[in-house]
Amino acid sequence: MSEFTVRGRYPARFGEQEFETTVDAPNADVAEERVYTNFGSQHGLKRTQIDIDGVDA
Repeated sequence: MSEFTVRGRYPARFGEQEFETTVDAPNADVAEERVYTNFGSQHGLKRTQIDIDGVDA
């Protein structure tokens, strides 16, 4: 598994909140999916509310 850095933003109480997180995944697509699931469960967001700007290896 490789480590990917995922950057993006999501709506928070006082405007948009930017994030940058690292995820262990076999490829970039799986890393993006894991960010959707993690942020969705932690912050109560739907996939359409999370904007991913980029995934770097």
